[in-house]
Amino acid sequence: MSDSRLRPFIYLPIAFALVLVGGIWLGAYLQPAGTAYTINMGGAGENSRKITNLLNYVTDEYVDSVDLDGLTESAIISLLDQLDPHSGYIPARELETMNQPLQGNFDGIGVEFNIIRDTIVVVAPISGGPSEKLGIRAGDRIVTIEDTTVAGIGIRNEDVLTKLRGVRGTKVRVAIARRGERHLIDFTITRDKIPIYSVDAGILMRPGVGYIKVSRFAATTYDEFYEKVVSLKKQGMKDLILDLRGNPGGYLNAAISMCDEILPKGKLIVYTEGRARPRQESFATAKGDLQRMGIAVLIDEGSASASEIVAGAIQDNDRGTVIGRRSFGKGLVQEQVELPDGSALRLTIARYYTPTGRCIQKPYAHGEDYYGDVYDRLGQGELYEADSIKVNKEDRFTTPGGKVVYGGGGIVPDVFVPLDTTDYSVFHNRLIGNGVLREFALELEAERKADLRSYKDADAYRAGFRVGDSEFARLISLAEARGISATPAQVAHARKGIVRNLRALIARSLWNGNGYHSVMNEDDHAVQEALRVLEQGGQSN
Repeated sequence: MSDSRLRPFIYLPIAFALVLVGGIWLGAYLQPAGTAYTINMGGAGENSRKITNLLNYVTDEYVDSVDLDGLTESAIISLLDQLDPHSGYIPARELETMNQPLQGNFDGIGVEFNIIRDTIVVVAPISGGPSEKLGIRAGDRIVTIEDTTVAGIGIRNEDVLTKLRGVRGTKVRVAIARRGERHLIDFTITRDKIPIYSVDAGILMRPGVGYIKVSRFAATTYDEFYEKVVSLKKQGMKDLILDLRGNPGGYLNAAISMCDEILPKGKLIVYTEGRARPRQESFATAKGDLQRMGIAVLIDEGSASASEIVAGAIQDNDRGTVIGRRSFGKGLVQEQVELPDGSALRLTIARYYTPTGRCIQKPYAHGEDYYGDVYDRLGQGELYEADSIKVNKEDRFTTPGGKVVYGGGGIVPDVFVPLDTTDYSVFHNRLIGNGVLREFALELEAERKADLRSYKDADAYRAGFRVGDSEFARLISLAEARGISATPAQVAHARKGIVRNLRALIARSLWNGNGYHSVMNEDDHAVQEALRVLEQGGQSN
């Protein structure tokens, strides 16, 4: 297998971690408001007493002193490991950090950053955050925090978060190096609530066709989504491309609310059912603003949980066309139980089913490489050939329109789009992973500031901004200086993708996610296929 075919899988471990984090939240809002859950460890019979007595015996009689808390946590983790891949235990020290991506905000100074050449570099100040209000800019380098030097000391991402995040209203002093300034610039930043956006972009791909990218289903997702819908409708949107690729899931209610905007009144969206939990159904109401629009939904092997609920509801109701590759296959619902010490237990309590009755949960026999399943798909050719998709022919269902769909392993798209490796290479990946591409994007943006001011919006920028041969050569020289080299043939092969990525990074700095996706979607095969399908009236021929 060529290096270029492996490229998209370099980041899969991160993607699967996000699936785990996002997916375990699916049942978080199933419980009635205000309901408190407790676990009675003493009433489950002889086996529960056996565990308690064992812990007491070890504590009292073991030859050395024992960390009872650590031993108890290990026992809980081991117990839950025997269940399913999505039941889990979260120690108190980790719970808040795990909650933040789905709660929609955190307290901090409001910057996105990368560590480039052992220096904290501001990628972008978060819109409306305290850093933006003070005038901190993309490309600024944070040299000191509270008079302590943080450049050139081997600082890690977690160290930066520890130093810059804090309780709302508290202050932190930083000194920043800025291109063109001879001296450091001092800022005293008052921390505030910083929004975490889950809808990355909402743009018109062409007249009448909108595009919305949703990266997760968080507490604020529906409001963000609806805001984009309203804006795009004012711009003339008649059809919508909903991009759920790489979306690991999240809150069930956010997915249901999104479907409610798309499906006609009375249509079943999803139902959940478990051994100890009766069937609960969710139906569309009459309020939807997108009920008459053409809909195309983009999915891939990183789309899981709540993403699959949305794709499944649209597919099973014959409401739109699902485009891409088979989704992850996460159909289990978790409920969170907070324990007295501030830790939490997330336990699978039900399965969810699409409107035709499909449970799309993939197998998870103990000992199987559950999260490595996608590597099997790669090896079997499924990500490149639709004929290689494995489905259980016995787990067969039919939509009201007569379309055959399958359960037991993710959502199979109506229109298959193979993984695109045309422009990618290991060289391109190393430029991204080592921060070289981001570093050069910031440099190029600063150099061409006057040129960039001439573009009124991302569309004008996309049509007019180009990276010259001399600038590309400088990027390659910078990469070589950072120890990243490639043959001339490898550079030529990767050039188109690198330049597109570079232009997109600059656009993101200027117009946030709208700018980034406006550029990246130019040559995105799945987006182009969605445009074709919508042009033909939403048919998936």
